[in-house]
Amino acid sequence: MQELQLPLSPETIQSLTSGQAVYLTGTIFTARDCAHKRLIESIQKNTSPIPLQDAAIYYAGPCPTPPDRVSGSCGPTTSMRMDSFTPTLLQQGVRILIGKGERSQAVRDAIQQYKAIYFAAIGGAGAIYGDCIQSNELVAYPDLLSEGIYKLQVKNFPCIVAIDCKGNTIYREK
Repeated sequence: MQELQLPLSPETIQSLTSGQAVYLTGTIFTARDCAHKRLIESIQKNTSPIPLQDAAIYYAGPCPTPPDRVSGSCGPTTSMRMDSFTPTLLQQGVRILIGKGERSQAVRDAIQQYKAIYFAAIGGAGAIYGDCIQSNELVAYPDLLSEGIYKLQVKNFPCIVAIDCKGNTIYREK
């Protein structure tokens, strides 16, 4: 598997192809449904609690951290729930999306338009992903608890290129 350092350069994003397995190392931000809604509202007010340019967003929320651990389990959630927000985030500079499951045609088109990439994380492997987290910091929306936005430093975070920047997908076309 190819090891990639975040943030990814445009050249690296363009070199990746659907179906390719990779390890990600670097900074990713978690955000689920409610955090996405607030993030879009903040963008509409010309502000953001996190840097969006070249950012990686992981559709997850870490479970509570056990004693003597950096993070609890942190598995992906269903990506389609974020589809209505995704084109706006890509327009704002987000280049890496991480979650599970298929995406809408509008998101696939936006990924291609903005030369972004969507990685699939393995559902049910939250404990493995939790072990990849080197640091875990709540950076926005603490009232959302585990669904707030967390800044994670990850190492060897396993993913599959699910939709590449050319629009190729591992999911069967309908």
